[in-house]
Amino acid sequence: MRIEKENTLLMVVDVQERLIPHVSNHAALVENIGKLIEGFTHLGIPAILNEQYRKGLGETLPQIKALLTGVKCYEKATFSCCQNTPTLTHILESGKKVVVVVGAETHVCVMQTCLDLLASGVLPVVVVDCVSSRKSLDHETALRRMAHAGVVLSTLESILFELCKSSKEPVFKAISALIK
Repeated sequence: MRIEKENTLLMVVDVQERLIPHVSNHAALVENIGKLIEGFTHLGIPAILNEQYRKGLGETLPQIKALLTGVKCYEKATFSCCQNTPTLTHILESGKKVVVVVGAETHVCVMQTCLDLLASGVLPVVVVDCVSSRKSLDHETALRRMAHAGVVLSTLESILFELCKSSKEPVFKAISALIK
């Protein structure tokens, strides 16, 4: 199945001040998520933002939040974003058939969200270089479990060029510049 920009929504999960510094390769993670958000913005793909228990984990990192101006942010106490009724309602009412998921932690909130998206009839796509966990074993095991369950795995460069489709796409140069 090809992923088409018209049918896609971006979900950013728990890229928060007191969580991200503790995950593996956090500097690269934040940089990659930023590039992905910029690419999706160029492509006109809408996004939603989720935050786990702000009081304990803080808000979304300022450099990420700045890229998501005007994007609806949902606070949650559940690990799965889809167990938060306003988030799931937003996704289902968007009519999008694909949700690209990025953030932390791979083996907790990202995985549970993706499993619930599948159960809701929405195809989750996890961008593997835009998710992370504190422990690599947890991260790798979650990626394997999600793939086995039917979640599509992709990379930053692969998903951006798939959504772009062609070098004739008006935003191709902007997308290409992000990857360099």
